[in-house]
Amino acid sequence: MAQRIPNVVTVAGVDPSGGAGILADVKAMSANGAYACAVVAALTAQNTVGVDSIFAVPPDFVARQIDTLFADVRIDAAKIGMVGQANVIVAVADRLGHWRPAHVVLDPVMIAKSGHGLLERAAVGALRESLLPLATMITPNLPEAGVLLESAAPQDLKAMRRAAERLRNAMTHEGERWVFLKGGHLPAGDAIDVLHDGDRMIELSAPRIETKNTHGTGCTLSAALAALLPQSPDVPAAARRAKDYLGKAIAAADRLDVGKGHGPTHHFHAWW
Repeated sequence: MAQRIPNVVTVAGVDPSGGAGILADVKAMSANGAYACAVVAALTAQNTVGVDSIFAVPPDFVARQIDTLFADVRIDAAKIGMVGQANVIVAVADRLGHWRPAHVVLDPVMIAKSGHGLLERAAVGALRESLLPLATMITPNLPEAGVLLESAAPQDLKAMRRAAERLRNAMTHEGERWVFLKGGHLPAGDAIDVLHDGDRMIELSAPRIETKNTHGTGCTLSAALAALLPQSPDVPAAARRAKDYLGKAIAAADRLDVGKGHGPTHHFHAWW
């Protein structure tokens, strides 16, 4: 009997260049064998060079999108990306808390690859208080981990392990709780991530790939995780598959010619 194809949803913002946000999520989910749905939480005017402006979707309409989708479609996993404002965060947390998908992957998007802010400073507290308790997995990079913990960003592997423990303790979901702490901001060497569930501390290492085309890597990884968690025997297996997929997408990124800044990864590297 064939394995059931999972339905997954991304709740995030729209990047018109397609390298990050909902468009990247849908590509990554599709490439990893899932049927992708999407709830638009924010609109942006941006390209590979930077973010020009952000337009928030009214929170009641974000909530309506979630309710309408879940009322009809079996959702096996949700990924939360750029939600932008505190009132939108509260609305997302309320409705996903009501529908309770089995897997909730939270990518605490705060800063674009260009350095432009994507989360209002006042919304960080709402993210901690409303979305962290909902998440079954969080995927911060090192600067985001520092913001969430109100401390300096980890600078080495030892500090990453400590941060992963503290982040996991901040999560209060009743079931499995995992931290996927991304080490791409470490100064040199292989790209080492840390996967932690309160007991196991698993290091995921891959060679660092030299390319400027890394726009949307965090979105792509978290979307791949959401797609793969319902299809994998356990969380570490899904994490390894997602990291391998992202590595190959980055390695193939220079085959694309998109924009003048940080170009996208090649989500469909295995096909074209």
